[in-house]
Amino acid sequence: MNKKQAEYYVYVYIDPRNFEEFYYGKGKGNRKLAHLTDASDTEKTKRIKAIYKEGLKPIIKVIAKDLTEKEAFLIEKTLIWKLGKNLTNQSSGHFAEKFRPHDTLHLDLAHFDFKNGLYFLNVGEGIHRCWEDSRKYGFISAGQHPKYSNPIRTLKRGDIITAFVSTYGYVGIGRVVKEAVRVNDFKVNGKQLSSLDLKVPNIFDNCENENSEFPIKIEWIKSVDKKNAKWKPKSGLYSPQLVKASLEGQPKTVKFLEEEFDINIRELMLTE
Repeated sequence: MNKKQAEYYVYVYIDPRNFEEFYYGKGKGNRKLAHLTDASDTEKTKRIKAIYKEGLKPIIKVIAKDLTEKEAFLIEKTLIWKLGKNLTNQSSGHFAEKFRPHDTLHLDLAHFDFKNGLYFLNVGEGIHRCWEDSRKYGFISAGQHPKYSNPIRTLKRGDIITAFVSTYGYVGIGRVVKEAVRVNDFKVNGKQLSSLDLKVPNIFDNCENENSEFPIKIEWIKSVDKKNAKWKPKSGLYSPQLVKASLEGQPKTVKFLEEEFDINIRELMLTE
């Protein structure tokens, strides 16, 4: 690494009236001074103006030096995450997806406290798929256009999924065993899906092009037929019109599923 690559620094603005840190930034050259002449109407500039009004100046200090831009971004984001709401930073900064959301220390979060995620999956019954086939042969599929198959293809081995059938309710809880593949490559106990007695054989429509169905292998932990689907009308349970959605932030629905399927989802998330 040459000197030019490591020319970035991370700086902090401190309010001299109470010595509170109120802004973190990264930059090079004179970037740390740019906010003093910023004419925008932000919480940061309002604070600076209030300091000037008292006949004072913000205390500006470099707290990390000789950094690459990537290093500076990461340090900046770490400091922003640590102080959170105490800052006037508008942006959460780079690497935001790698940091735990604020105000969630009382929750167990997928990919932070658990390796895998917890997801809602719409079975999407119709001429190309049905719950009976999915339950019998251990899969859920989506396709007939990449906008439908792409969400299911992001699921990883070990993810916990909750299967939902529209107008019925939740019908199963399972664990992803293998990631999604084109329908022609999907096998059940070593047998091609095409060799099995499917209720909806149209799942093979467009199997040779980008609109192919993409089944994902599921180990069903608990499942029921549609007539016994778990649901409570007008209860506010989660039922988005999406192929896949995270169940983080849906404690009411998670509790309902645990009670109805007699299962502890947290324990499932901790084991593979």
